[in-house]
Amino acid sequence: MSLLVSIHDVTPAFARPVRALWDLCKHHDVTPALLVVPNWHGQWPLHQHADFVDWIQQCAANGAEIFLHGERHDEVGLPRHAMDSVRAFGRTAREGEFLTLNEASASERIARGLELLRTLGLNPVGFIPPAWLAREATFEAVAKCGLRLSEDEGGVRVHARNVRIQAPAIRWSGRTPFRARASALIASWRWHTQRHRPLVRLALHPQDLSYPVSARSVQREVQRWLQRGDIIRYANV
Repeated sequence: MSLLVSIHDVTPAFARPVRALWDLCKHHDVTPALLVVPNWHGQWPLHQHADFVDWIQQCAANGAEIFLHGERHDEVGLPRHAMDSVRAFGRTAREGEFLTLNEASASERIARGLELLRTLGLNPVGFIPPAWLAREATFEAVAKCGLRLSEDEGGVRVHARNVRIQAPAIRWSGRTPFRARASALIASWRWHTQRHRPLVRLALHPQDLSYPVSARSVQREVQRWLQRGDIIRYANV
């Protein structure tokens, strides 16, 4: 079994829990990919937080692969249609920035995000939409802009080879105490049902540490998945 490990929602808005997840991974000798949001909710522009940018640059210098993770992550100003809400039901609280976008709109946001990250000395290897929610047009935009990789809920897309590799994502929710408890149970269930899959993603979010039950689950599940699987880089998918 192979494992891909990533930290989502890398933004100065969550600097402390992001670094805590990084330290957890490094404790297990794992260098996770970092999914960076250039301007979280339009209120946390990276270029105004030099210390946090320096930290990301150090992580990249130490081997962390960088992904663009939306432009601002939320859905402000983007009205949903009924089917969009059905797709997003139970998965995100208005955090699916690319859920409703056509190719032109997706391309614009991706281009702006890439420009900002590259200006800051960060070179993304791919793009992953917030909450893995996006129309097919977004993935077409990713391929056209020259990025090699992206992800959807069910797997990894390697645009350079025009292939999609199935890989379940082990993840948690720290939105409410109930969701934290439920996600801990689901994470345990996924271990019993998916540990024989050839490729699995461990997708860590800073919000996972919001409640003790989910924080304990993250630590427990990360340890046992890492004991079973071999860590690989996205570049080797």
